[in-house]
Amino acid sequence: MTSSKVTVMLFLSIFVSSMMAASAGNFYQDFDVTFGDERAKILNGGQLLTLNLDKFSGSGFKSKNEYLFGRIDMQIKLVSGNSAGTVTAYYLSSEGPTHDEIDFEFLGNLSGDPYTLHTNVFSQGKGNREQQFHLWFDPTKAFHTYSIVWNSQRIIFLVDNIPIRVFQNLETIGVPFPKSQPMRIYSSLWNADDWATRGGLVKTDWTQAPFTASYRNFQASTTSTNSLTEQSAWQTQGLDAAGRNRLRWVQQKFMVYNYCSDIKRFPQGLPAECRRSRF
Repeated sequence: MTSSKVTVMLFLSIFVSSMMAASAGNFYQDFDVTFGDERAKILNGGQLLTLNLDKFSGSGFKSKNEYLFGRIDMQIKLVSGNSAGTVTAYYLSSEGPTHDEIDFEFLGNLSGDPYTLHTNVFSQGKGNREQQFHLWFDPTKAFHTYSIVWNSQRIIFLVDNIPIRVFQNLETIGVPFPKSQPMRIYSSLWNADDWATRGGLVKTDWTQAPFTASYRNFQASTTSTNSLTEQSAWQTQGLDAAGRNRLRWVQQKFMVYNYCSDIKRFPQGLPAECRRSRF
């Protein structure tokens, strides 16, 4: 191999490596604290962030950057013990009355009971597309990866790279799809004991405060941060046969609420997207 070819290959290797490294997040560089003051702490040189909730305030953060399509990954360890009444929210959102939003919300519970993972999709200010799950592991014992893949064809919610929900672009049948409003990443830990646990029947036990959620290993794969090879993965990502099987497994075993099955809520007929394939 000629020296010129070696030089070109070395340059390309360094370039791709640097682009991949650029996608790995640093909380100092990538996020701003939105509320809670010292209750939100960035540690380990920007590699770890913790949110705290006490009787006086919760805390939260948002991304400095906006994203229009991409793959967002965050490792989160949720509030342990008796987390009843607390909500840890992790979501993408634009601003304004016709905002778009893609939600993960973790609804706390009494010690020993499972968290409820609440998901929703807003497009043009309209949500009401809730699906809820219990997880197949204890999300308070270790960090787990919660991901959103958002491209022009679909939104995929993933937990440890296992798909739990897919929201397809069905604009052809009149279903609005978030595709034109850039969104920021938000997260917050706050008190919602008027509704979060068993419909508000179980209140927050402030003797357990402060409550803490921890975050690490944020990554954003977008057109501005990644190589062409990485871009193509999320830009066209759907579910193959194995992915569809994993999705069915999650939805059959762990789904506890699906708006597409709530006939009482929609007496005039289920939303149009509910009558189409989930995949």
